[in-house]
Amino acid sequence: MSDITIAVLRGGPSSEYAVSLKTGAAIIDALSESYKIIDILIDRQGQWHRNGLPMEPAQALLSADVAVLALHGEYGEDGQVQRLLDELGIPYTGSGAHESALAIHKARTHLTVESLPMIKLPEHHLVREDDGVDYDAIARDVFSRFGPPYIVKPVRGGSSVGLVVAKTIAELPSAIEHVANVSGSQQVLVEQLIQGKEATCGVVEQLRDEDYYTLPPVEVVPPKSKGGLYDYEAKYSSDPEVHAQMICPATFSHEQKLQIQDAAKAVHKVMGLQHYSRSDFILAPHGLYFLEVNTLPGLTQQSLIPHSLEAIGSNLKEFLEHITELALNK
Repeated sequence: MSDITIAVLRGGPSSEYAVSLKTGAAIIDALSESYKIIDILIDRQGQWHRNGLPMEPAQALLSADVAVLALHGEYGEDGQVQRLLDELGIPYTGSGAHESALAIHKARTHLTVESLPMIKLPEHHLVREDDGVDYDAIARDVFSRFGPPYIVKPVRGGSSVGLVVAKTIAELPSAIEHVANVSGSQQVLVEQLIQGKEATCGVVEQLRDEDYYTLPPVEVVPPKSKGGLYDYEAKYSSDPEVHAQMICPATFSHEQKLQIQDAAKAVHKVMGLQHYSRSDFILAPHGLYFLEVNTLPGLTQQSLIPHSLEAIGSNLKEFLEHITELALNK
C-alpha cells in the first residue's frame, strides 16, 4: 500500500448532493486497497465531517497529502472548495478556483469558447437578476431574438438539475419561472433547443504520452419516455425505462468522432482547465454545437467517464491514480 493519504471530499451544499455521495463511494472503493483514505463528508449545510465527527476543514484534512474531489455543483465546482484548499496548502484533483468558477457559469463559458472555430453555440439569452419577474415580457424579448423550441436551465450547476423544455413561446414564461424557483436564482439561461445526437467527450492531461488525451466520445440516447430529454432522472435513474442509453464506441463516423475530440480538447485548453474535464455537445446536421463543460464530472457506475475509460482498456482505479499524481505534482 502507498504511504500517500488521500482525502476524498463528497457531499456538499449542492443540488447534486446525492450524486456526489455516489461518486465519492466509487472513488473510495477504487482506491481503498492502494491508499490510506480519509472519507470527508460535507453535509447539506456545509458542515465538514471526518469519521462521522463534525470538525473544521483544517482539522478534517490533518494528515492528508492530497484531496480527491468527488463534489459536484455549488461549492465543489464553483471554486469555493478550491480556494479553501489553496489557503490550506492541500493539493487537489481538478481545475483551480478561478477556472472552476468560470466553467460552472454557462453564459460566461459561452463567451469564452465562442471564438473556437470548430464548434457552434445555440442561440441563447441570459435572464439576469435585474430583469425582474415579468416572465411574459422576458419571453417576448427572447422570442424577438430567436424562436422555439427552447431549453431553459439554471445558469450555474450541473447534472441537468432543473432542466425544462418549452416547445412554444406560450410555455416559455412558466418554464423560466420554474427554473428560477428551482435554482433559487433569477439568473436563467434560455437556449434554442438543437435537434441532433447528444455526445460527450472527456479530456485527461498527460495520459498515454499526450499532453491532452481525448477519451472516445460517448453517444447518449435519451429514453423515449423523457421525450428525448437527457435530464437528471435520465442520467441517474436505475429504471431502464427512464435511464438514458450510453453507447461507446459511439455510432458517429470517424470524422465526426475526431471533430468531437478536437472540440473537447480545444474547450479544455481555452478554458484553462486542469487534470481532466468532460464537454457535452449536440451533433446536428448543420454542425457541432457545444453545450457545457464539466470540471468534476460524475464517476458513478451510471456516469459517462467510466464508460470511456472502459473503451480504451482502462478503469476508474487507473484514472484516479493518474489524476492523483497530477495533483501531487501540480
